Amino acid sequence: MTLLPRSRTARRRLIWIGAAAPILALAAGLVLYGLRDSISYFYTPAQAREAHVAAGRSIQLGGLVVPGSVTRHSGAEIDFTVADKITQSKVSYKGEVPDLFREGQGIVAIGAYDDQGVFKATQVLAKHDEKYMPKELQQALKAQGEWRGKGSSPAYAAASTASRP
Repeated sequence: MTLLPRSRTARRRLIWIGAAAPILALAAGLVLYGLRDSISYFYTPAQAREAHVAAGRSIQLGGLVVPGSVTRHSGAEIDFTVADKITQSKVSYKGEVPDLFREGQGIVAIGAYDDQGVFKATQVLAKHDEKYMPKELQQALKAQGEWRGKGSSPAYAAASTASRP
């Protein structure tokens, strides 16, 4: 008893599939290997600390800009702190920040940590209205109990809206 089918056309198809499968697997592996540096993971400051993100690895860091942490230097350099409910990360950015960038707002910074643990941003994105926040940041803030939007506890939402002017 053999494993090959009796029909000549069925054997031919099986041989073609057997030859094509390793080639396709190798091609998929090479594509994934080539794209490994262009994949950018999203982290909150607590998730980045927990994951021990390597210095120089490009990621997206999201959270709220800590009030009182924004420091503008000569030129277009700005330092600020991004926080979630658990921890904070210092961010340094050289360039023009979006018009909607301000303390207490949600942002996503794209860049990498340096050897001293400062996040060197290459791009800063700010939310464009009261209701918009990136999905990943929304989920991370909900998981930490920091979320103040739709679906948060009524007492927390009432307290946060009562404190608004």
